[in-house]
Parts: sequence; C-alpha cells; structure tokens
Amino acid sequence: MEAYPSELLLIAFVAMLAPLLAELPTGFRLPVVVIEIILGITIGPQMFHLASPDGMIGTLGELGLAFLLFMVGLEIDFDKIRGRPLSLAVGGWFLSFFVAMVCMYFFHAIGLIQTPPLLAAVALSTTALGVLAPILRDRGELDSAFGTYMVAAAAAGEFGPLIIISLLLIPTHDSFLHGLFMVTFIIIAFVAANIALNARSSRMIEIMTRTMQSSGQLPVRICILLQILFVSLAAKFGLNIVMGAFAAGMVAGLVIKGKAGEPLRQKLDAIGYGFLIPIFFIVAGMKFEVSALWSAPLAPVQVVLLLGLLLLVRGAPVFLYKKDLDADEQIPFAFYSATGLPLIVIISEIGVSAGLMSPDRATILVCAGMLSVLLFPVLAVKLRGKFSLTW
Repeated sequence: MEAYPSELLLIAFVAMLAPLLAELPTGFRLPVVVIEIILGITIGPQMFHLASPDGMIGTLGELGLAFLLFMVGLEIDFDKIRGRPLSLAVGGWFLSFFVAMVCMYFFHAIGLIQTPPLLAAVALSTTALGVLAPILRDRGELDSAFGTYMVAAAAAGEFGPLIIISLLLIPTHDSFLHGLFMVTFIIIAFVAANIALNARSSRMIEIMTRTMQSSGQLPVRICILLQILFVSLAAKFGLNIVMGAFAAGMVAGLVIKGKAGEPLRQKLDAIGYGFLIPIFFIVAGMKFEVSALWSAPLAPVQVVLLLGLLLLVRGAPVFLYKKDLDADEQIPFAFYSATGLPLIVIISEIGVSAGLMSPDRATILVCAGMLSVLLFPVLAVKLRGKFSLTW
C-alpha cells in the first residue's frame, strides 16, 4: 500500500502537466490526450518505470475508460446526426469492414500478418470516438457540420465493432443464449431511454436543479448509478462493459440535453475530464509495449502495415462524403476516422484470452492502434485547411 500514494501523486502531477504543455506557445499544439499518452509511456515500465499500471492504478484506468465512453454517449445528439450523417456513417462503416476483411484475408493468406482475419478486420474498422470527442471539443468543432459528420462516423465505428464483438467474439454462452442476452440488453436500454424521455418534466427538472446545488448532488449520483447499472448488466449478460457505459451515456443524454441540463453536464465533465479520463489515457500509455516494435524481424513492418491499413480501411468511406465535406476537410476526416485504440485493446485481449491470438500478435495490433492515436489526430489538425482532394 505504501507505493500507491507516490504513484497516484505522480499520475496526478502528469494529469495536471498535460494541459499545461498543450498550452505552450509553440508553432503547433498537440492534443491533450496525445500528451497524456506520451507522458504515460515516459513514466511507465517501458521507459523510466516510475509507475506501474496495476492494482489501484489499473482499476482507476478501467473506471476512466468506462467514464470516457459514458461521456461519449452523453454527447451524441441523435437529433443532430440523424438523417444523412447517420446513414453515411453506417454505410461507411460497412464499407470499412468489407475492405478490412478483404485486406486481412489477403495478408493472412500470404503469411505477412498472422492475426485471425475476423479479429483483425473488426479491430481495423474501429474509430476511437472517446479519443476524438475531447480533441473536437477543445478545437470548438464538436457542434460544427464537420464535427457532426465526424461524431456520426466515429459512433458507427464504435457501435458496429461492439455488436460484432458481443455476438461473435465473446464465447461466454452458446450462440442462442448469447443472442437472447444481447436482445434483452437492447430492450432494457430502449425502456430506460423511454423512461428518460418521459422524465423530462418541468417538475423533475426543478427537483434536479434544486438538489444539484446541495451536498446531495442527486443528479450526479443518479448518472453514476445509471452508468454502474448498465455496466453491471452488460457484464452479467456476457457483453463488454464498453457497451454498457456507452448505452448509459446515451440514456442520460436524453434527459439532460438542452440548456436545462448544462449545469449537470459541466459537473460530469469535471469528474470525467478532470479526474478519471486523464488517468485512462495515462495508463494506456503506461501499458504501451514499446519493445514490441522490434521484438521480431518483421514486427516493425507489420506495425507500419497495420497502421497503413487503419488509414485505408477507415479512410475509404471519405469518398462517400464528397458532396457533404469541403475538399480541405476530407483528408483530415480520413485521419480522424482512422484513429483507434480502446476497442483495439479490448479486441486484442478477447483474442488472447480465447486462444485465438498470441500475445505478441496482440501487442503488434495494439502498437498500431497506439501509433494511430499519437499520429493521426495530430496530422488531421495539421492538414486541416492545407490539403484537399480533387475529384
């Protein structure tokens, strides 16, 4: 127990340092989440070994991931993304998944990448909405037209792989029972959403507003309870906790959207982005296996190839957006869409635990996802307005 205070102090210091470094007056500012990951790598076992992502630190990291996806679900405004943004996002994800399957079967057949094709294809078709949302927020683009299309595409890049993971890749029950649990969870989510919509009465809003200014903080506690409830239900049904946290955020978002819910969103922002979420990104950096980049002769080639495939797979749907995005927005859109990490980590862990993937192959896949988080958002911001596609 004596090691925990010093490690927690170090992580708290790093979490405080990251936004300060992001504000340095340089020619180009890195996104805060990228700095947090880099600092996590620096203090982690792969470099200075000042902290380890185990025990309490690991638990806080998992809580940070759950809260991150809760906040992502909270910020999705279905009234805004419905229609063309959502249809393009869904169609784009299916295109990505098809391209990923073709590429992975080809590279698996020639022996260059030995990861099971379905696992790798699902991983390559993901988009880290939880990573992109803070970046778009900080740049003031979350509510723009570009941000709307990006959030819709990223939501499809989270939800599509989650469905496949839950239905096909998690061998908790037999197929029929697992499908039944999946349907039951979705029904519970819809019932909760309906209750949430009916709860938006003036009387309820008044109670929430009054108690939120007291030491009880009732609305905040209700949101935390809802998140834990959905995460627990997802775990009981053999689904991934990611789906539970994501669904809880969407349900809570239905209640607190609009001006009346702004104070509560600010409090949840403070808990999430001020405490738990930075710990997740720092811990993710601490877990990054830098040595995997040179663990085998072909490892660097495989990492670079997977990184390129991420861009190809999730960047391919940009051609569907040629009438909706400006020319100088399309390349940044592709780079943002190709940013993936949380689900890649989860898919890799599932593959290893199920005996479908060796640990070294999983590490190479995670390395590609980590590099996409470190590089692609930075390139997207850098290229915004400086490069365009011609048709």
